[in-house]
Amino acid sequence: MITTDDVRAAAQRLEGRVRRTPVIQAADNLWFKLEQTQHAGSFKTRGMVNQILAAPSVPPAGIVAASGGNAGLAAAYAARELGITAEIYVPTTAPAVKVAKLGKLGARVVQVGDEYAEAYAAAVVAARSSGALFCHAYDDPSMVAGNGTLGLELLDQIPSGFDTVLVAVGGGGLIAGVIAALPGVRVVSVEPVTSQALHAALAAGGPVNVPVSGVAADSLGARRVGEIAYDMAVFASTPSALVEDQAIVDARRRLWDDYRLAVEHGTAAAYAALTSGAYRPAEGERVVVLICGANTNPADLA
Repeated sequence: MITTDDVRAAAQRLEGRVRRTPVIQAADNLWFKLEQTQHAGSFKTRGMVNQILAAPSVPPAGIVAASGGNAGLAAAYAARELGITAEIYVPTTAPAVKVAKLGKLGARVVQVGDEYAEAYAAAVVAARSSGALFCHAYDDPSMVAGNGTLGLELLDQIPSGFDTVLVAVGGGGLIAGVIAALPGVRVVSVEPVTSQALHAALAAGGPVNVPVSGVAADSLGARRVGEIAYDMAVFASTPSALVEDQAIVDARRRLWDDYRLAVEHGTAAAYAALTSGAYRPAEGERVVVLICGANTNPADLA
């Protein structure tokens, strides 16, 4: 289990290394946490930097990570800032915009398989072979604690308080951190119908493999939710909402049309829970939507 103290320790470690991202009030009782403005374009930079800094040491071979895109970008950014080398394994289906950005950040990019799980397996083998530090994209205590630091920021940024946080879930590294950071706040899991690792785990009584597809598979396409996320979700009795692909597409378009926020489909899933009615707040319920990543090609928003 990850505790609030773990998150506070991560916040101290990350001081001056990550951005304090803004919050905007989108409507009465609705706020957006703009984590897409974080270094490397997503919340994962918090967790990845913390994971590296919390390690006893970094081998000469540097770090290895596997990713659908965003964790790799975070790892590449962190490695560049910390002066170490990074080798990032991504599936062949990773969006070209993410792959290109990995190269710009100075990482060596290896594309393997059609899904994150295949890239992950190859990365584990590579790290063992080279002796590099393997950095997990979501199921690592330091990764989770680092991600949770955005929750501590919310407490300062919305002093009037809030009741609920909607979080898009892939492997679960973000929602686990938010649960740890915000005891007493309802944290709602939102997943695509086509990639529902946490929802399936909660129904089955433990993490299980699920099929992965759909418009958000590049960022929410974990075949199996992390053990940490599952344990935290059970501990917090986390509600779970599922959204259809078309609802995600529509929510992404609305975020652009109404707020000029260009985000990836995985990020839009959290907002889609509201716009589609998959999650219906009670009268007066104060809701925060985590806008967690923007590594996307905005051409189709024009």
